[in-house]
Amino acid sequence: MTHILYIEDEREIGSLVSQQLVDRGYEVTWLQSGEGAEGHVDLVDLVILDVMLPGLDGFSIGKRLKRASESLPILMLSARTAMEDKIEGLSFADDYITKPFHLDELIARIEVLLRRFQKQEQTLIIQHLQINTKDISITNTLTNEEIQLTGKQFFLFQCFIRHLNQILSKNQLYEQVWGETYIEGDKTLMVHIRYLREKIEVDPSNPIIIETIRGIGYRVKQ
Repeated sequence: MTHILYIEDEREIGSLVSQQLVDRGYEVTWLQSGEGAEGHVDLVDLVILDVMLPGLDGFSIGKRLKRASESLPILMLSARTAMEDKIEGLSFADDYITKPFHLDELIARIEVLLRRFQKQEQTLIIQHLQINTKDISITNTLTNEEIQLTGKQFFLFQCFIRHLNQILSKNQLYEQVWGETYIEGDKTLMVHIRYLREKIEVDPSNPIIIETIRGIGYRVKQ
């Protein structure tokens, strides 16, 4: 079942749209603010996002969600009709609908986005690893066994896959995985990289998947 994250602070609208989506066969998680939204990124197939929210606005939340998962489609659903708002929304979101709207149009746009992004799903091959990019499941093709990652190992590898071929600094990795600023000399990241290498590298002492970029950070190349 397709799972939609719907972020809307207006109770009447949120309740109505949520129920109509459920009636159409979708699973819906409705939040009334952007707080905690990033925790749902890996659990949902699409986000419907209002602009006017308490705390951080929808533009800020949407940009955070896209940074967390580029492959997660975001549909802006807002009463703000000014062209500059639409332009800002579409700078990161994948569609923008203004209120009032017709439910059939919303459903149609949801289906278009889902089809578009499902086509983008692919299996990556990196050395001896076969990776499903939707759920970041990993198979060792040498043994035909699935590699189980836990906790921070999973989020680290997910970050590398979503920024494939890019050099990621220690600070970038630390902020995305731990949500904090990296402090020079902290060994936490290095330790988790070592544990991750022990699971995915043929020879962890001579890694070829997670490259160390001396003085900067790390990179995974396809």
